[in-house]
Amino acid sequence: MFAVPSVIYIAHLKNMLDLPNKRTVHAVLTPRLGGVAIFAGFMSALTIFADLRNGIQQLLAGCIVLFFVGLKDDLVTISPAKKLVGQLLATGIVMFMADIRITSFQGILGIHELPDGISYAFTFLAIAGITNAINLIDGLDGLAGSIVIIIVSTFGYYFFRYGGADYGNYVFVSVCVIGGMLGFLRYNFHKATIFMGDTGSLLCGFIVSILTIKFIEMGADPQAPHPFLSANPSVAIGVLFVPLFDTIRVFTVRVLNGTSPFTPDKNHIHHRILAMGFQQISTVLLLALLNVVVILFVINFAEQGNTILIAALLAFSLLLSVFLGTYRSRSAQQRVAS
Repeated sequence: MFAVPSVIYIAHLKNMLDLPNKRTVHAVLTPRLGGVAIFAGFMSALTIFADLRNGIQQLLAGCIVLFFVGLKDDLVTISPAKKLVGQLLATGIVMFMADIRITSFQGILGIHELPDGISYAFTFLAIAGITNAINLIDGLDGLAGSIVIIIVSTFGYYFFRYGGADYGNYVFVSVCVIGGMLGFLRYNFHKATIFMGDTGSLLCGFIVSILTIKFIEMGADPQAPHPFLSANPSVAIGVLFVPLFDTIRVFTVRVLNGTSPFTPDKNHIHHRILAMGFQQISTVLLLALLNVVVILFVINFAEQGNTILIAALLAFSLLLSVFLGTYRSRSAQQRVAS
């Protein structure tokens, strides 16, 4: 909260502002260096109060790498390939130095333990996918921050409630992310005076991906203290529903239209809801509520197992995709007609 006004002042002083364009929703020049303030709050709190063992030190090292990758992109813009290299480096640090990786599918498609090579490859895909999903959902004032708080709060609660000593450090990570994000959202809700930019979205996405992997691995423990932990992979998908659904849907639509999946457009879930006639604040609240509802669903029905939960999430995703592709509100139709 104290850092953001200084960042806003410096950004305006040095003309480091985000220009409105045909893909953005904002209409005025706005700083996009909010990730600097989030990073400052998160890092200072975590290094002062948390135990840095059990992979936290390597997590922080990965965060520092992605912080500078995102900062350069916010200042001068870099290619997606260079961002991917930065993500590969950060992922390598946590995978090879802290052994943070997905080791089991826990019965999905009949697969349990993964060979080391497949485990490392799938872990990289998971981290890169989740990191970029959080990056892509950052399209409205307060949206990415609200979704991140919901996701991290869910993981943090279960680390605190069922993780024991092996996962206690990650409760601190969750709480520090929530604190940093709340301080940032004070200035990011509509009408935002600052955006988190790639600095913030890459940082938050990376942290969320690591928390997701630790959450899934907590369920692979044969001594798991809660019945839903046997369905941890599907529960994790439900917790990440909004960013994962948006990313997969957008990439699929782009490929079906014959364009590159990395070509920017205005077909994200928040763009579609805005096109129905909703305002920015109501769109953010609607997507936050959707994520909460899906989380409650997967937790309450986790005892049904991974297969049934994933099938239910896929069916709901297909219905939601069809709805987003066909429905327009009366006010939106009148705007198109005019």
